[in-house]
Amino acid sequence: MQKGQQTKAAIIEAALGLATQIGLEGLSIGALAEITKMSKSGVFAHFGSREELQISVIREYYSRFEQEIFYPALQEPHGLPRLQALFDNWMRRVAVEIQSGCIFISGAVEFDDRPGPVRDALASSVQTWLQALFRAIVQAQVCGHLGADADPHQVAFEIHGLILALHYEARFLKNPGSLERANTAFAHMLQRYGAQALQPA
Repeated sequence: MQKGQQTKAAIIEAALGLATQIGLEGLSIGALAEITKMSKSGVFAHFGSREELQISVIREYYSRFEQEIFYPALQEPHGLPRLQALFDNWMRRVAVEIQSGCIFISGAVEFDDRPGPVRDALASSVQTWLQALFRAIVQAQVCGHLGADADPHQVAFEIHGLILALHYEARFLKNPGSLERANTAFAHMLQRYGAQALQPA
């Protein structure tokens, strides 16, 4: 990368770390200038506005989300193996975010009633991910790994709800054993929707 791109990437890296701790709303040009040892005008020149900075952080967060969760799961066969991989990868990320925080969740709280580009960027990222999860569920059904009468929208809703509940239980309430209970709940969910046991490769 050219020097300007490297500088911008360094600012986004610092902003991402800050946002996971205090939320997108807590980001400011001044705070980032202090963290990166740059002038406020220098930080501002790379984004033009605080709003664009927030959107850049959302895009970077989603890019890493894809790299850690979605793309590795694509290496698995269609059907239940891929759906299981998506969930397992998501759980590994949640285990880390119990300490650092999740921008999707904190951002939803901050911007749920505030229309605008930042909310749109957040909602679009979450919707894109949920669409990928939905496709994996449909593929599992086509492969015969889930019951034909299972509603893919309902299955996706329940998986998403399970992850949200896990964040609340583990990060906010700090209840021990939350990760294990989430894994158990996912297994029970699959059984309820007619998941077929997979034969070892």
